[in-house]
Amino acid sequence: MTTLSLKDKIMAFMQRESYAPMTAEEMIFAIPVKEEPMHEFWDAIMELEKDGYVVKTRFDTYGLPEKMGLVAGRFQLSSKGFGFLIPDNKGTKPDVFIPPRKLHGAMNNDRVMARIDSHTAGRRPEGEIIRIIQRANIRVVGVFKRTMDFAFVIPDDKRIGSDIYILRKNFGGAANNQKVVVEITEWPTEEHNAERRSAEGRVVEVLGYVGDPGLEILSIIKQHDLPLDFPDNVKRAAARVPDEIREKDWQGREDRRDYPVVTVDSEDARDLDDAVYVRRLENGRYLLGVYIADVSYYVKAKTLLDQEAQERGTSVYLVDRVLPMLPQRLSNGICSLNEGVDRLVMSCEMEIEAETGRVAKYKIFPAVIHSHHRLSYNLVRAILEEGDKKTREDYADIVPMLEEMRELCRILQKKRARRGAIEFDLPEQKVILDDAGKPLEIKQR
Repeated sequence: MTTLSLKDKIMAFMQRESYAPMTAEEMIFAIPVKEEPMHEFWDAIMELEKDGYVVKTRFDTYGLPEKMGLVAGRFQLSSKGFGFLIPDNKGTKPDVFIPPRKLHGAMNNDRVMARIDSHTAGRRPEGEIIRIIQRANIRVVGVFKRTMDFAFVIPDDKRIGSDIYILRKNFGGAANNQKVVVEITEWPTEEHNAERRSAEGRVVEVLGYVGDPGLEILSIIKQHDLPLDFPDNVKRAAARVPDEIREKDWQGREDRRDYPVVTVDSEDARDLDDAVYVRRLENGRYLLGVYIADVSYYVKAKTLLDQEAQERGTSVYLVDRVLPMLPQRLSNGICSLNEGVDRLVMSCEMEIEAETGRVAKYKIFPAVIHSHHRLSYNLVRAILEEGDKKTREDYADIVPMLEEMRELCRILQKKRARRGAIEFDLPEQKVILDDAGKPLEIKQR
């Protein structure tokens, strides 16, 4: 039996209504766990305590936090000095207000345990942090401010709660008013009578002087620990993926290359992962085809590429660059539905009734497409709303299809309105930079 299943077994036992705090030795005989090696039980109970799921009392007995007036969760500190504990099981428990005098060294995003001091009906409960379970801010980005023999780093994120104290031996070559990355070596103590009110740290990286071009973007990347590049083994795995579709890749796929499929994205988009096609059928319905890049064909489960994508979670779009989830060889190449090339996709083709917008039938299948045009939102607007003659002539082969798309869009919008859906018209802004990376203007997309 694994340690994980032992944890579940222990938690289930302690969550019984009849459970009363007991020692680990008593628990061994009460559960029982005789068939498991004893060291696995001790590992499991210590991990549960370390992670804040169980509490060890001064009598060496174990109990559940919620049965002892305690709550564990993520701490969010405001710039005004107070904070809130967001419980682990947020759906069933309210946030807990933590006043400044009861933080006891907790910093923003730390996982903590708090004691509930008061809970008045109709008001948010108030508590006091009694334990830091896991620190969140191992590294902090900020501005280096030096005196003669020591320095402070003022964090960019004001929710960190305090400046970071730096001894002279830990300056790391930093100069006054430089942006630096600091690794925290000593935390503000949790004890109620603490003398150390600031964290201590050492400079591990100098990013540049305040005001340097591109420094703010680099600071954001470092502050959120975003990866600037891919590991060499991931790059090698990406290099083994073919640049073009091979004949064997077509097997079992339907051919949609003769459909005038188009992509519609912003002008600066590089990874084009979806495409569309519409035509009116003889039965009066609309055929809507939605084609999604078949990334899973090239990125197999549990491979290096899959594990790296899982670690990153998403592509990150910054003002001047994109930090992609997959190497650009894939995200901008074989997995991007670029104009004028064949690509593998997963397809969903739907027949939609013109009168009601109801999907009469649909089919999901793997296919091959050939993107006929790479359109932008501004191009489509020029064709459909502004009626720009030159643009309509340049894209004459798909203007009728775009007009049918507009008709279908209006039908689906009416269906949404009948269903009571809310339309959020939130304009998206784009920051225009010069060659040095300084902002020139903010435009609406």
